[in-house]
Amino acid sequence: METLNFRFDSGQRKLKPAPELVGVVSSGNLEVLIEAAPLNGACAIEIKTAARGFGAIWEAVMTDFQQRWQLADTRISINDMGATPAVVSLRLDQAVEAMLGDAK
Repeated sequence: METLNFRFDSGQRKLKPAPELVGVVSSGNLEVLIEAAPLNGACAIEIKTAARGFGAIWEAVMTDFQQRWQLADTRISINDMGATPAVVSLRLDQAVEAMLGDAK
């Protein structure tokens, strides 16, 4: 397993306090836990992945995600079993949309 950590400062969108879990960890998929956290306006992302050596791809996907959503005071935990970047983006978007509800 490889663990990757990313932090994006100066987000503008805060989420509701209740955590949200989407996806399942199984062959070729991942789960995403997203929760509000006091991070001085930052979004912190921790990824545990079975696929080693893809840090640059993860960084690109996480940067694109944060540019789309501009999250603040948010902690995201990802458990990955080899999901494609498209599936990662889908699961992240699902989690944020569930957290935003009608506030979007």
